[in-house]
Amino acid sequence: MLYPSLQSLLKQVNSRYLLVNIIARRSRDIANIANERGEIFDEKAVSRAIEEIAAGELRITITEDV
Repeated sequence: MLYPSLQSLLKQVNSRYLLVNIIARRSRDIANIANERGEIFDEKAVSRAIEEIAAGELRITITEDV
């Protein structure tokens, strides 16, 4: 069983497409910050991004480009 479940993640972000994009962007940010600081994480950046979303630690703002 996956933790957190997809259903719990979709409570934070209501679109699967948006969820995947947010996870990808945040995991790249985490990896870049770790590289700049020379840190090595025990867990993968994607796992950390998913946990942040599940915990509600990320604030997501959607803007429309017109």
